Amino acid sequence: RYKTCAKAQPGSLGHEEQDAKTFASWGIDYLKYDNCNNGDTKPLQRYPDMSKALMQAGRPIFFNLCEWGDMHPARWGAAYGNSWRTTNDIEDTWDSMTSMADQNEVWAEYARPGGWNDPDMLEVGNGGMTNDEYIVHFSIWAISKAPLIIGCDVRHMSQDTYDILANKEVIAVNQDPLGVQGKKVRMEGSSEIWAAPLTGYRTAVLLLNRHAKDEAQITAHWDDIGLPAGTAVDARDLWLHKTLDTKFTDKMSFNVTPHAARMFVLTPLKSQMD
Repeated sequence: RYKTCAKAQPGSLGHEEQDAKTFASWGIDYLKYDNCNNGDTKPLQRYPDMSKALMQAGRPIFFNLCEWGDMHPARWGAAYGNSWRTTNDIEDTWDSMTSMADQNEVWAEYARPGGWNDPDMLEVGNGGMTNDEYIVHFSIWAISKAPLIIGCDVRHMSQDTYDILANKEVIAVNQDPLGVQGKKVRMEGSSEIWAAPLTGYRTAVLLLNRHAKDEAQITAHWDDIGLPAGTAVDARDLWLHKTLDTKFTDKMSFNVTPHAARMFVLTPLKSQMD
């Protein structure tokens, strides 16, 4: 009776138990349960039904609740699934991508291991943004601990696209076991600083220039990003893949080109940790 979003295949509504067991028998690891053609059923009825069916299916399946953020699922999604869409559908444009990031950031305090805010899939490689803009996209999703779901055709990706999607250092920030979603800690004009604590007393920092034409000097102060005053750190540049020669204390400042970002992991010097 009900159809999937493509309106071609049968949907799971009313057949949750049957479909969950079928998915498990197929070896499915991840289920995105979308909001199309829902027969006007409420999310808080529909998603618990599928959640219960999946838990009884005999296989661990990651459950993504995709009701487009309508009923603020960050408030209740963790009881039923592993991630929840906080936004409507993303488009392959700078304005759409940054809007998704902004909407998702509001719910940061609700994210934790086992339950994540999802600002929708990655558009990296689909051609609508510049390489620098895709680096911004991937960096924000990573520091936001968002699910990194590739949205391009992996059979035909360019080397630039591969280099972004396969950046192990940025992925490591996303997968850090502490599981704290990054937040905007300072905004000045078109400049933003995002930060997130990591395991090992480290801190992930993203310096983002949202201006379309002008370069910006962006300074991250330790009191904004949660480091104690006087802390000296090593700075690892995650896109240049190198540890900078400079040891930074109390602040770090960089020029960032338009619609671009610099991303770092800061590690307190060992002498201070003893």
